[in-house]
Amino acid sequence: MNQQHWAEHQERGSFLLMRVTAWATRHLGRRLLSPLLHLIVLYFFLFGRRARQNIWDYQRRLALWSGREALRPSLRSVFGQFMAFADALLDKLDVWNGRLRLEQIEINDPANLRAQLQGPRGQMLVGAHLGNLEVCRALAELGEQVQMNVLVHTKHAAQFNRLLGQAGASHLRLIQVSELDPAIMLQLSQRLERGEWLAIAGDRVPLHGARKTRVDFLGQPADLPQGPWLLAGLLQCPINLLFCLKQAQRYQLTLEPFAERIEWRRSEREQVIHGWAQRYADRLGHHCLQAPQQWFNFFPFWNNHDDTPA
Repeated sequence: MNQQHWAEHQERGSFLLMRVTAWATRHLGRRLLSPLLHLIVLYFFLFGRRARQNIWDYQRRLALWSGREALRPSLRSVFGQFMAFADALLDKLDVWNGRLRLEQIEINDPANLRAQLQGPRGQMLVGAHLGNLEVCRALAELGEQVQMNVLVHTKHAAQFNRLLGQAGASHLRLIQVSELDPAIMLQLSQRLERGEWLAIAGDRVPLHGARKTRVDFLGQPADLPQGPWLLAGLLQCPINLLFCLKQAQRYQLTLEPFAERIEWRRSEREQVIHGWAQRYADRLGHHCLQAPQQWFNFFPFWNNHDDTPA
């Protein structure tokens, strides 16, 4: 029996979670939701043997790769990662409720990329399932009020957008990009020309034979998508990295310029894309060390993505 790809499992779970979160945003609030959510996460920790094993494997690889003995996994550290995930969900609730103010976010932006958010042409942000990228919405909504287009692989993008609208997100839009067909490329190019920005995760390989490249991540081979780097090359736009970690109960959002332009000749495209994906993997590993329990991947990342469940 074929095992289910992470995206098929996650899509249903993410849409349900978003509906529940939207409902909770309107009717409950963090104080009432927190005990329930932590009980749910405790249940998944106790009975989610595969997820526990995958988190243990990630923490083990991070410790070996970094040489930091303190990061070696234990039941306590694995449980801590589950609880960090619960806290991240509650933090998303605060963002949705409008309780997060821009002054609560420490922005690390040495290249002053924020000043470019209102530029005549948009750029691309590549993030990861590290920390809480929902804070990206705070930057879009509360900061420069730039239109942010989040590129996703889900088939429910239109329904997600309705829920975002109900939650008050007027500067955030989800766009399905399962395939980079001419219509999608034209739409994205037009949005960039209007000064809108694109955001995409760089640490998930989507469904159905999508282009991927094998890199070294935390000392072992792993597949990463080619999509962000292909998009940047085809759209000829600058590409930047975005990470948002929680340190001492405060958000730290880091913006890093990554590539002014990605170019290739036909004969060397694979090598060029692999090179940029490897650079991204190196930066992702660096930021994982800043918050070891905030990389929320509960599936066997170092196996073939097409053959593993979420």
